[in-house]
Amino acid sequence: MDTQKIEINLLFEALKQRYGYDFKDYSFETARRRVLQQVALMELDSINSLQRLILNNSDAADGLVKALSINVTEMFRDPEFFLILRNRIMPRLTGRDHLKIWHAGCASGEEVYSMAILLKEEGLYEQTTIYGTDFNGPILDTAKAGIIPMGQMKKNIYNYQGGGGSRDFADYYHARYEGVVLSSALKKNIVFSLHDLARDDAFGTFEMIICRNVLIYFNHRLKDRVFKLFKDSLGTGGYLCLGSHESIPAGRFNKYFKVIDADMKIYQKTAN
Repeated sequence: MDTQKIEINLLFEALKQRYGYDFKDYSFETARRRVLQQVALMELDSINSLQRLILNNSDAADGLVKALSINVTEMFRDPEFFLILRNRIMPRLTGRDHLKIWHAGCASGEEVYSMAILLKEEGLYEQTTIYGTDFNGPILDTAKAGIIPMGQMKKNIYNYQGGGGSRDFADYYHARYEGVVLSSALKKNIVFSLHDLARDDAFGTFEMIICRNVLIYFNHRLKDRVFKLFKDSLGTGGYLCLGSHESIPAGRFNKYFKVIDADMKIYQKTAN
């Protein structure tokens, strides 16, 4: 094992022991790149210096956790994914008394609010509870606030229209200072809460689980853990949405699912 990998492992062990965050099963190359970026940003001379700093400085630890978190998102990201949900999946959910949808690794919540808008337009919002979870507390606070920088709205509106939206997107927010605040009507059936895919267990049975572009940052051991968690958390007939960059690996788990859309990696659970 090379010296740098040992240093990063020790850094992650310190982060886990001191603050409870567990990054040991993240993709090493991704972790290495982000750790080194943080070392440079903080003008430190080594990974060991960063380890010593975070053990005694919670703000530095928060900065490292933020750097390691997966926070790149936008509303209606990959519009074709939402178009498939709108046209092919939502009609299959119509008529159910209650729906539970889990966005795992929701980051700052844009995808959660996108789902809320889609459900409203398809007449399913009132009977749905949406759970948005992430291991990063500060980023969840951002999600709960539902404030989006004004500079992102042009892209968000473009995505919304590409995802089949036909209403005035301005109906879902109001302007405030340098950003927009999403409507409280979108928030009433959303529950944001802490959940760490690396450590925490199932907390319910869902009709749909969405975890897009998150698993690409995990190693095989952590992916296996998460796929088992998702399998156990979906009711038979429920949908697992992984996004275009990830798929259920052949072998241990794919026997429980059938492919609904191969490009957007949408699956339906067929058995327990």
